[in-house]
Amino acid sequence: MAENAPDLGRRRFLTATCAVVGGVGGVFAAVPFFSSFLPSAKAVSAGVPTTVDISKLAEGAQLIEVWRKRPVWIIKRSSESLAALSTLEPRLKDADSLIEDQQPEYCKNPTRSIKPSILVLVGSCTHLGCSPKYYPEMTAEDWDSDWKGGFYCPCHSSKFDMAGRVYNGSPAPTNLVVPIHRYVDDNTIVIGEEQEAA
Repeated sequence: MAENAPDLGRRRFLTATCAVVGGVGGVFAAVPFFSSFLPSAKAVSAGVPTTVDISKLAEGAQLIEVWRKRPVWIIKRSSESLAALSTLEPRLKDADSLIEDQQPEYCKNPTRSIKPSILVLVGSCTHLGCSPKYYPEMTAEDWDSDWKGGFYCPCHSSKFDMAGRVYNGSPAPTNLVVPIHRYVDDNTIVIGEEQEAA
């Protein structure tokens, strides 16, 4: 009888070992399942859209948001600054915004915007990625005696007009980038989502 008696210690050890191995296996099996719920690498690199309320944005004012870890400027332009854009074309490298990847198709126009008074730009210089400063006043500046408002990068003296178009002679090779964006209504912009065709 003693020889056939169950070894309870060994049985407990085997039961515990099986439970641990089964638990570890269950975790390894669950990881791919739960990982499938995470956003794809493409979605992460695209960045999560950012919704911005522009209802209190005054004329000449600049609002700064963050999208894809970069500053995005939203500026309400005055009628004077919009009128000055056409006078600057001879002084610009890409006045007609011919470099396609610098703005979405729906912003390929003289104001580089969906609505002429509202400008949306990525606030990184296309030279070395510095953040240019916003100078909206139409007055003589140290870097331009006939300044019509825009952006000046003090790092290497790149200049951009009030549509983000780069001046001739600037180290920046291309215009500032207009990110994809859309209007939900007159007071709400979503940065990171395409504007639907009208």
